[in-house]
Amino acid sequence: MLQLIENEKIRETVNGKRVITKKPELLAPAGSLEKLKVAVHYGADAVFIGGQEFGLRSNADNFTIEEMREGVEFAKQYGAVVYVTTNIFAHNENMAGLEEYLQAIEGAGVKGIIVADPLIIETCRRVAPKLEIHLSTQQSLSNWKAVKYWKQEGLHRVVLAREVGAEEMRKMKEEVDIEIEAFVHGAMCIAYSGRCVLSNHMTARDSNRGGCCQSCRWDYDLYENVDGQENALFDEGDAPFAMSPKDLKLIESIPHMIELGIDSLKVEGRMKSIHYVATVISVYRKVIDAYCADPENFKIKKEWLEELDRCANRATASAFFEGEPSYKQQMFGSHASKMKWDFAGLVLDYNTETQMVTLQQRNYFKPGDTIEFFGPDIESFKMEVGQIWDEKDNEIEVANHPLQIVKFKVERPLFKYNMMRKENK
Repeated sequence: MLQLIENEKIRETVNGKRVITKKPELLAPAGSLEKLKVAVHYGADAVFIGGQEFGLRSNADNFTIEEMREGVEFAKQYGAVVYVTTNIFAHNENMAGLEEYLQAIEGAGVKGIIVADPLIIETCRRVAPKLEIHLSTQQSLSNWKAVKYWKQEGLHRVVLAREVGAEEMRKMKEEVDIEIEAFVHGAMCIAYSGRCVLSNHMTARDSNRGGCCQSCRWDYDLYENVDGQENALFDEGDAPFAMSPKDLKLIESIPHMIELGIDSLKVEGRMKSIHYVATVISVYRKVIDAYCADPENFKIKKEWLEELDRCANRATASAFFEGEPSYKQQMFGSHASKMKWDFAGLVLDYNTETQMVTLQQRNYFKPGDTIEFFGPDIESFKMEVGQIWDEKDNEIEVANHPLQIVKFKVERPLFKYNMMRKENK
């Protein structure tokens, strides 16, 4: 672990206790309007979304302009803001409609765009000047002089390459007065972000225009080519080879990132479920708030780490933040694990008089199952499911229809957007 060097520039003494006065933004992914609302409700200060043009993750739900406007209005109610990814590297055929699109984003009340292509940067300056411009991680920004260059170009914020370490971040903050955004959780790219062309080669899907098929997550057999003859470098029954890195998890490094003065802590995962978004954002919210409120006595709680494991299906590591990663941070053989808990339902309503919860089913469950409720307004608790009724008050033996509306008794109060998990046996 790197030694934590306390930054007096971001601290202040309040009522005899030292607190952090510069709290970083917690930035969440939102691949749909539902995910945006969940992210904000569970503690995100900001969300990044994709529109239906000029962004990566082309197979996400993505937002129409009207949905952007609705998302912005919802976020405002909680003091949160919305950024839009326009981070493709544009080819000639991608440029049509760019000016109108940027003006529509600005008109929807979006705070800023995340962009890699200089064409889009210059166009935004000219036609949508109210939008902040954030440099995308697609530019693989990894040294302070490049940060200075983009500052001089008038950008509001730079999103660092995932390959930047703590000491490099410190130098950037010391040398350049610009907002810095860094990834703290989520998938890692086998190459510098966006620089991989495996997807292009294998499936003709362009990773720099939203089509990445995640070739590095595939299983491979290894062969050696000797004079045109392919010789297998594996035995029958060997685990398949994968070139995928472990997912990023910097939960224990959050105090260090706060002390470095990092402005925005970014969670990756616009394609992930609302369960993932809710779980990860709620944990990072607790860690950031706890450290900023009392840095002298802060300790990572075991339950925070256990909570993150509830939505993880891949091994995790700290990647480059604390130094050059070794082969131990790569995935070989099996690269997925079975989650201990499955997302089973979203709370729609709770009647305090009857103690009946109304739930939208998201996964199969039945009477007798052990479940857990969690959310920002409650302490997590487990219970056993009793009788279940459908929305027409018919008793049912199992909730097994997607998005089925069901009701059952829960003795502890619940709130809208609370979630239910089922123990995965």
